[in-house]
Amino acid sequence: MTVRTRFAPSPTGLLHIGGARTALFNYLFSRHHGGQFLLRIEDTDRERSTAQATQVILDGLAWLGLTPDEPPVYQSTRQARHAEVAMQMLESGHAYRCYCTPDELKQMREQALAEGRPPRYDGRWRDRDPKDAPPGVKPAIRLKAPRDGETVVADLVQGDVRVGNTELDDMIILRSDGTPTYLHAVVVDDHDMGITHVVRGDDHLTNTFRQVQVYDAMGWDKPHFAHIPLIHGADGAKLSKRHGAVSVLEFREEGYLPEALCNYLLRLGWGHGDAEILSREEAIALFDLGGVGRAASRMDYAKLTHVNGIWLRRADDDRLTQEVLQRLAHRPELALGTVAAHRIRTLMPGLKERAKTLVDLADSAAFLAHPLPLPMEPKAAALLTAENRLMLRELAAALAGTDFGPERIDAALRAFAETHGRKLGQVAQPLRAAVAGSTVSPGIDMTLAALGREEALARIAAVST
Repeated sequence: MTVRTRFAPSPTGLLHIGGARTALFNYLFSRHHGGQFLLRIEDTDRERSTAQATQVILDGLAWLGLTPDEPPVYQSTRQARHAEVAMQMLESGHAYRCYCTPDELKQMREQALAEGRPPRYDGRWRDRDPKDAPPGVKPAIRLKAPRDGETVVADLVQGDVRVGNTELDDMIILRSDGTPTYLHAVVVDDHDMGITHVVRGDDHLTNTFRQVQVYDAMGWDKPHFAHIPLIHGADGAKLSKRHGAVSVLEFREEGYLPEALCNYLLRLGWGHGDAEILSREEAIALFDLGGVGRAASRMDYAKLTHVNGIWLRRADDDRLTQEVLQRLAHRPELALGTVAAHRIRTLMPGLKERAKTLVDLADSAAFLAHPLPLPMEPKAAALLTAENRLMLRELAAALAGTDFGPERIDAALRAFAETHGRKLGQVAQPLRAAVAGSTVSPGIDMTLAALGREEALARIAAVST
């Protein structure tokens, strides 16, 4: 058997972080077993489904590197097939036509609620002759669900989960206007796509009991089900914007790397010993559903940021330079070009050591592209006392004849400090303020080397003359 999983989002909003984790688990599970990962866009809600939301889903999955093995299936294009299966169930006696009017259904619900019962359909057309149908009423088609016994789902995460069939009514599979219901369409699509494992959030578990009955009615093999717990906020409440970013592309805008977000989501509800930082290849080798817990996970943004910092330090410097240049391109005060790009690339090994996000990285690199006069942070400006400005003029003279490699610069700074009876920090910090406008930067030797002799001396002169 070839394992085939699917991610099946509805394009009625953003790609939520919980959906991204579901997609990741499906992807890793299929890859771990040498199978295939598919995508289905469940766009049957035509009023709320939009092309823009669909594109957001596709862009989010592409950014995360979760590429399906086949072109996406759009559920809205398969309504004729959904109706065909409903008719087959009707012919086999596993479904029937229901001629209830909207008023009758409303009255049924109100009576059940008044009597303290769940508002279920009472099956009044289950065994009636269609000849009794009222004139002018278009029928819906309902599943003739079993009334005795129980429906059992052997869940790969939750274990055996069961419900008495008396708790399930005869659900509509085809509406009176001929459109399929979600619960019916999903079963038909999963069957036709050859899905072997349905891995999704545990908020779908109640749906699964009904969907199992459709599989049984059609005599189809059921897939394996695995319902994974949801992601909550740190306070245990349903994750929402008040907790922070919740959509995948928001995390991208906030400067997270896709491999860091995937690494964090992998460990959010799944574990393998003490393994924390895992590459895609390592995740594929290790991931299986046995490691998924049953309890809801809690989103920890501080932990995500920590993980992102680790992945930033591992990331290729050329790639990070391009990411930084793209983020700095929106700042009109900067002079971006090949010179600035070269400076940023040269200093990237030092810049990324302190950064937690790409936003941090871009902010810390901006001084390399800023024309004179350089903006000064208050703490940096405070270092530029009259005494330190005089020192910087003397230091500039010493640096003017120095080879501008990091080692030679470091040697020159140490010699200058010793000659003038100063500690190295008493020289380096005012110098850093002069060339970076900040009290924080990579090593001052690397910073000066990245700027180059001409620019470094110009920046010193701008604050010391």
